[in-house]
Amino acid sequence: MTSREQGEGLTVRALSGTGLLLTRTFAAPRRLVFDAFTRPELLRRWHGARGWHLVVCEVDLRAGGAWRFVSRGPDGAEMGLGGTYHEVDAPGRLVHSEIHDGWEEGEALVTTVFGERDGRTEMTTTVRYPSREIRDGVLRTPMERGAGEAYDRLAEMLDEMTLKGELR
Repeated sequence: MTSREQGEGLTVRALSGTGLLLTRTFAAPRRLVFDAFTRPELLRRWHGARGWHLVVCEVDLRAGGAWRFVSRGPDGAEMGLGGTYHEVDAPGRLVHSEIHDGWEEGEALVTTVFGERDGRTEMTTTVRYPSREIRDGVLRTPMERGAGEAYDRLAEMLDEMTLKGELR
C-alpha cells in the first residue's frame, strides 16, 4: 500500500485489490461540505485543480439520477466525466459511478462518507476501479495533485463562506 499527502492534508492511499482511499478534513459542518459536493452553484466555485473551472455542471441528486461535469483548463483543454448516483443519504454518504470521457477501461464506483466532529468534517472517499492495473494507471496520472488542489480550493471556499456568514 502507498500513502501520500497532497495539498493541505489530502491523503491518498492505494488499498489492496482495486481501490484508492482519499481522506481530507474540512473546518466546516458536514451539511455544508455535503452541499459543496452536490449543489452546482457551489461546485462551480471549487471543483477542479487550480486553473480549471467547471463549464458544465449537471446534478440530478437522487438514486438513479445522472451527473455530468466538464472542466476547462487554462490552455482551453477540456475534461469531461459523469456517472449515476446509486445512493444519496444527505448529509452523510454519496455513492456514484464515475467515468471520464474517452476512458474505455470502465466505470469506477465512488463512495464518499462525510463524518462530523466538533464542527469539522472528515471526508473519506473510496474509489473502486475495474482492475488493479487501472487503479495503478490512475495513480501515475496527475490525479493526486489535481484532487489536492481542488480540495484546497474547497477549503478556501468553506472558510470564505464561514467568514461571510453563508452557512445555512
